[in-house]
Amino acid sequence: MANSNTKATKEKDNGEVAVENENYDPKQKALDPPKTPALSIVILIVLIIISVSTIPRPFHPDGPPTSLHVWYYGWITAISTGFGVVPLLFTPHLDDYYVGVSNAVAAGMMIAASYSLFVEGCTFSEPTDSSDISSEARTAIGALLGLGFILGTKQFLEKYEDLKMGGLGGADARRALLIFCVMTLHSFSEGVGIGVSFGGAHGTELGLFISASLAVHNIPEGLAIAVVLIPKRTPKLTAALWAVMTSIPQPLMAVPAYWFVHSFIPILPVGLGFAGGAMAWVAFFELLLEAYEDTDILTTGITSTLSMTGMLFLQSAIDGGARSA
Repeated sequence: MANSNTKATKEKDNGEVAVENENYDPKQKALDPPKTPALSIVILIVLIIISVSTIPRPFHPDGPPTSLHVWYYGWITAISTGFGVVPLLFTPHLDDYYVGVSNAVAAGMMIAASYSLFVEGCTFSEPTDSSDISSEARTAIGALLGLGFILGTKQFLEKYEDLKMGGLGGADARRALLIFCVMTLHSFSEGVGIGVSFGGAHGTELGLFISASLAVHNIPEGLAIAVVLIPKRTPKLTAALWAVMTSIPQPLMAVPAYWFVHSFIPILPVGLGFAGGAMAWVAFFELLLEAYEDTDILTTGITSTLSMTGMLFLQSAIDGGARSA
């Protein structure tokens, strides 16, 4: 009798499970917010500790800036990249069409940034620039090296079908990693720019302004990363941390550039061209192509053009303020 009751109970349980599975909507899982990994929370705590423990005293240098000042202003510019996620904090789940729109927005931003890098490299002029090669030639050399690097990286990543990044897998992970690479490369030249700007008689004032300008400039760059990761169900905190990681080279490069300013100046146009070439390739041959596949050519063209125009306008306003400072 006991065995009969046990069997009946199991049949009832199996029946309930069957009903639950039958009523389960797989689309609901896609709408549920992705779970934030514990590692992301740990990294966030580490970033907060660094942000608090390395604040220079006084915050604004009375005379020439110390190495800690240069580091911390570069650190602020890096952290600001994470705020690019804010516009996407309250957005619902995006279907494929809006994922394509997001990629078009990111492509437009990256095309504008690439253009600005080329212009900055070609027009680079510093009294202490000791190179015999023109800034245009150095920028072109850097662009070719950047294209070669990103093509080599893409070929390398295609060997790993099970690659994971930020909750993404396969082709999505490889594309996201390429974007991460070019944004990080871009940050190396920006870090050198921060360090160089703190040199000279008026280095404190110019360095503070350049750091603040880059901090504002980094926010849309963080958004460009977020609109690629978050629609693919990467947790928002994780996307913000990936954005911040792309800008970590800024404080890391700012200090040695400040120490050895005369040594870094000749290679700065090469670094600008390198980042610009890599970024342009990803924008045109990765993001725009995926945007076209998810939407249509008209939507992709209009969205990316508006995004590029807005980014160029913002950069022009920032550069205009830097020149008048």
